[in-house]
Parts: sequence; C-alpha cells; structure tokens
Amino acid sequence: MNNTRHAYAGGRPVYIIDGNRTPFLKASGKPGPFRASDLAVGAGKALLARQPFAPEALDEVILGCIIPGPDEINIARLVALRLGCGKQVPAWTVQRNCGSGMQAIDSAATDIAFGRADLVLAGGTEAMSHAPVLLPPRSVELLSAWRQARSATERLRLLGRVRPSHFRLVFSLLQGLTDPTVNLSMGQTAEILAQRFAISREEMDVFAVESHRRLAQAQDEGRLAEIEPLYTNDGTVYDHDDGVRRDSSMERLTKLKPAFDRIYGMVTAGNSAQVSDGAALLLLASADAVRQYRLPVLGRIVDCAWAGVAPKQMGLGPVHAMAPILLRQGLQSTDIDYWEINEAFAAQVLACRAAWRSAGYARTELGLEQPFAAIDPERLNVDGGAVALGHPVGSSGARIVLHLLQVLKRTGMRRGMAALCIGGGQGGAMLLEQSEEAGHEQ
Repeated sequence: MNNTRHAYAGGRPVYIIDGNRTPFLKASGKPGPFRASDLAVGAGKALLARQPFAPEALDEVILGCIIPGPDEINIARLVALRLGCGKQVPAWTVQRNCGSGMQAIDSAATDIAFGRADLVLAGGTEAMSHAPVLLPPRSVELLSAWRQARSATERLRLLGRVRPSHFRLVFSLLQGLTDPTVNLSMGQTAEILAQRFAISREEMDVFAVESHRRLAQAQDEGRLAEIEPLYTNDGTVYDHDDGVRRDSSMERLTKLKPAFDRIYGMVTAGNSAQVSDGAALLLLASADAVRQYRLPVLGRIVDCAWAGVAPKQMGLGPVHAMAPILLRQGLQSTDIDYWEINEAFAAQVLACRAAWRSAGYARTELGLEQPFAAIDPERLNVDGGAVALGHPVGSSGARIVLHLLQVLKRTGMRRGMAALCIGGGQGGAMLLEQSEEAGHEQ
C-alpha cells in the first residue's frame, strides 16, 4: 500500500456544489435512444442553467467515457461545446474503465487543489447499447485491398478470397468485458471471489433482491432528486431508472441459470449489474469560487486513492483503495456514516465486505495487524445499486459520488466513502464530507 497517494494534501479545499445525472436506461439488445454525448448534454444543461455563473466561467470540463462513438472522439470537448461553454474552455476525456467517472472528479479536484482551476464540470457518460460492432482484422485488410484495387479483375480476384470467417463480427462490448491479460470475463472474476470467500448463490440472490427493493423504495419516496429527465424528439420522456424489477424475488432468481460458468457457477444475470446507458455530472469549486458566486456547498472531497490488485480478482479493488484513505485520515469503519460500493456483481460486493473484516486478509494482503470493523449493510448502498439500476461503466464512479453526497445531505450525517472495482485489476475510492459553508473552512 506504499504506492498510494493523498491527492489533495497541502492543497486548497475542494467542494462539490451541485450535480445531475440522467436516468440509467437498461440496454434492450438494440441501440438506445441516446448517444453518450446526448446523455452528458442532457445531464449538464439543467445543471448549468441553474447556476449563478455562465458556462463560459468554467475553467475546464473533464469526462470519463470508455466507448464513445466514432463521432464522439474527445467526448468531453464535444459536450462542452454543446453545453455552451465556449471555445476558450478546455475539455478532456479520461479512461480508467469502471473508474473513469471517479477519475474525472479526482482530476478536477487535483487541479482545483493546486490552484490550476476554480470551477470544473466533471463526471462520466456511457451509452453501452451503442458499443460498436466491428469487423475482424482480416475483413478490414480485404476491404482495404478492395479500395486500392485499380481494375475489375483485381476486385473479382478479391471476391474469390471471401470466406465465412470474414463475416464473424466482433462485439466490442463483450470483448471489452473480458480481461485480455488473464482471458477471463468480469463475471468469471466474480466467480473466483465467490469461491475464495465461500459466498453462496443464495447470498448473492438475497443481495440482488434487496438492491431492487431499495431502489424501488427510493423511487417511491422521491429520494433520487439528482435525476434529470431526458426527452426524445418524438416527445418520449425518460425520467427514472428503468432496470428496477419490482417483482424481483428469491423464487424468480433461483430459476436463472449461471451466466459465466454453466456447470459450477453461481453468478447469474439476476445478481450482476445491468448493461445500461447513463451519465452523471458534478460541479466542483474552490473556496474562492464558492465565495465569489455565493454557491451552496453539497460536500467536500477529503481524499482519494487508487489501487492495483490481481486482474483475476479485480472485484477486491475497493478494499485496497478504501484502506489507505482510512489510515491516512486516522479513521475507522465506524467513522464512516454511509458507504457506496458499486455493485458490479453481488458476489463482488459481498467479497469486499468479507475481505474488509477478515484478519487473514488484512494481514497477508493489506499488511495490517488488525482488520477493519465490518461495514454495516444498513449503511451500504441504502438506495440500491448497479444490480438494480445498471452500470454504465464510464459514469458509475461519478454516480456513486453524487448520490452519496445526496444521502449525507438527506440524513444530516457527515462522512461517506464511495468506491468501486475496476476491470483490469484496480480499485478507486473517495472520502467525502458534508460541508455547509466553504468560507468557514479557511
């Protein structure tokens, strides 16, 4: 754990003043109604419209995105221009797989902490349903030769080389959810964690049912105020996370077959995160900007950490990112009022909880003499998580930060920890505090 860092030590305080997200829309087997840039613009328009400063006052825009469309290269710049930020506001895109949205926030916070910026729009966006379907390399080579052919005879010769294998399409979404270094899908890594920590199929399904129950209750009680509705050109309104299954039950989930290990597996589509489209954007500010524009403060970013773990056990990344934050800040688990750990898989979150309280894991993997106190499940993902609402990979890190701040505000509590696992064997975590007045902090 010696390679972790304290991003904001010695720097200026960093505040989150506001945020919006779109509904997370479940992929249905065809491209959804919005591209990744459309989603980010949908979340950002209302967010910027209610601010006392013009979009041109932003110092930069930073967005996380994994699979932008071919006409969305450096999607952050495209979104910034569409939001009216003007040509003078620089914008850049980050890519850290599932941690991209949180990485964007961390990058923005670092610039503010060290005086390079005062107002930054940051977050993430992803339209997983629009993931490109590609041709295999040999087909691309044939097409290239076809374009360069100078006669009908050459083209006829090329047509004679066409084989059925030239039409084997590459689905980039499926390819992207497989780790090439260990040749395992993300679901298979969850199966490994289930075996390591003796997590049963029943425990996974119970967790999944509870995630849906909590999200349904949050919707019914109006606890998702951060959602900004989306509208299509034909007037269709999308105003809620549509992946929630209100009829989810143990009886239904037990009928599902394993998705990644057909013979011995326990991870199913029902206890895994849903493939979905969505965006989440936040506004970060320095204390100077808060005072200049008299901005309300939603919370303060206290610390952030990134960690690497074995790719085949990538789901344990949150443990390795959260631990150094608590150690640096001199905190215990009991000092954290609420937790958001992204639900890539039910097994993955359950494994993180098990590792967090394990004396053996603390000693051999974290280098600690004692484990941390258990994370109270009643303080974890209190309004449901990605199993119920979806996991648009580029935006989930921003969503959990935004929603955790809303939970702290709603409950009047002080501290929250947001964390997520990252494909490829990483983890990210961010410690947040509710802060009412930036001017009082200096």
